[in-house]
Amino acid sequence: MSLDISKLSEIKGLLGACLVDSDTGLTLGTEGGSKFDLDTAGAANVEVVRAKLQAIEALKLNDTIEDILITLGKQFHLVRPLDKNPNIFVYVALDKKTANLGLARLQVKAVEETLSL
Repeated sequence: MSLDISKLSEIKGLLGACLVDSDTGLTLGTEGGSKFDLDTAGAANVEVVRAKLQAIEALKLNDTIEDILITLGKQFHLVRPLDKNPNIFVYVALDKKTANLGLARLQVKAVEETLSL
């Protein structure tokens, strides 16, 4: 079992990141986050993931979530359920001025591939 998300610290503009169990809302690991409470952010995004899954089901899309992007005035928030275990997701908060969203998505995916649960 490997829950090491420390490589997320290499993402330019990272404000904080966490690995979250969407069944329980518990944070399994954090990286950065000195500017806000990652446990609260992770738990709150459980509801975002659940809402999107309900929408997919209601629309009978027969699809899965690759990632969810929330764009705020000053930040990007990226939520990525793990391919191997969609009940676990990576949450990343980025500074909008300094982050490259495309590269950040690639880096989150690369870190996801190193995780084993």
